[in-house]
Amino acid sequence: MRLFVAVLPPVEALQGLADAVAPVRGLPGADRLRWTAVDAWHLTLAFLGEVPAARVPELEAALAEVAEGHPAHTLRLAGGGRFGDRVLWAGVAGQDWALRRLAEAVYGATAEVAGETDAFSFHPHLTLARAGSSRGRRRAEQRTAAAALDALVRELEGYRGPQWEAAELHLMRSARDGGSVRHTSLCSWPLARWEARPE
Repeated sequence: MRLFVAVLPPVEALQGLADAVAPVRGLPGADRLRWTAVDAWHLTLAFLGEVPAARVPELEAALAEVAEGHPAHTLRLAGGGRFGDRVLWAGVAGQDWALRRLAEAVYGATAEVAGETDAFSFHPHLTLARAGSSRGRRRAEQRTAAAALDALVRELEGYRGPQWEAAELHLMRSARDGGSVRHTSLCSWPLARWEARPE
């Protein structure tokens, strides 16, 4: 099964972002993107890829331990950006340092199962839309796509959503459902209730 670990923003945070994104979807170039469904929005902490069902209990035990050692923290969805000419995303503000520490711990706890060998790298974001593959596209087309994404990013720069508490860690399954991808939470763990403080 295809798995990842995530934090799920509450409905109020997702609705606020959806309201901000609605007019952006009508801008030039936005129709060339594949927009993710609001019910699929999440903050990925670690992508695990294909994991045999036999290893899921091991993952669950490791993630339960991570959750016990990391505090709930306050976040908000804010601003936007792009990865190259392919991905448009919403950013994260607030106690994002706590989210980074959580992601790093998740990475360490799941690296063996996921087969990760690269150094830890995490950029907190929520994917809003993707462009088609840039393979085979000319540089001029890539520059045009990047410019279109820049215009969309500018529209999201000032967005500041409501604050919310990231209080749970989720092991998620990703599966194809017809032509779309559906995400399901297999298991979740509450984060610790002690106060998060930067060192």
